[in-house]
Amino acid sequence: MTGATRFLRTRDLGYAQRTCVAKAGKLMMRTGQLAPKARVGVAVSGGVDSLVMLAVLAIRRRIVPFPVELMLLHLNPGFDKENHLPLVDLAAEMGLAAHIEVTDFGPRAFSEENKKNSPCFYCAWLRRKRLFDLCAAYGLTHLAFGHNADDLAATFFLNMFQNGRVDGLSCRESFFHGRLTVIRPLLLVDKKSIIRAAKAWELPVFANPCPMAGKSMRHEAEGWIAGICAGDKKRAVNLEHALGRWQLDKDAWPG
Repeated sequence: MTGATRFLRTRDLGYAQRTCVAKAGKLMMRTGQLAPKARVGVAVSGGVDSLVMLAVLAIRRRIVPFPVELMLLHLNPGFDKENHLPLVDLAAEMGLAAHIEVTDFGPRAFSEENKKNSPCFYCAWLRRKRLFDLCAAYGLTHLAFGHNADDLAATFFLNMFQNGRVDGLSCRESFFHGRLTVIRPLLLVDKKSIIRAAKAWELPVFANPCPMAGKSMRHEAEGWIAGICAGDKKRAVNLEHALGRWQLDKDAWPG
């Protein structure tokens, strides 16, 4: 498949692509992530997770029985001011509106301006605040993040060991008195399936130039989980399923 067709024809999808589309669709229905006339800002970092989410949402919006709009949102943190350029072509190929902005959030996170927080926390806070502002400016009703099942597990253990509380990542969260809904369509999809799907879709994944890439607390938590699951594939599967069911029980949509 070439051109935008690869994001439209579900019958031509490979196993990993179908897995991502199906699991995301099931979660979105169970947790009421979309509604008629939803206008969704898709937060795309350029990493594999957010790009697969964009492809999945492009397909899911043709399946749901009501109109849904998508808009690609990208905030370049400022370490490499041109690495986002493939997203311009991708948005045009998919026929999507896009807001692509070069910021100084990354350098600021490592500057004297940030004396109290880790660079990762401060940069993420600046990016989320700007994304919220963009959603308001463009009249978007939803903001989609590409967190996956591996992120759910890492966040769960981080919250437990670092913050002393049992908490994960919500599938669906309401902000600003219901004016904006944050959704995580891939939250029950494993990382391996996402990587395989990205390759099958030939998505323009680009490297993260941040000096903290691979050194964050989340990365450390992923190491804990890898150690726990080492030598037994069923442990990883059981952990994924257990946390997924637990999170779904918290977030299941009453409608």
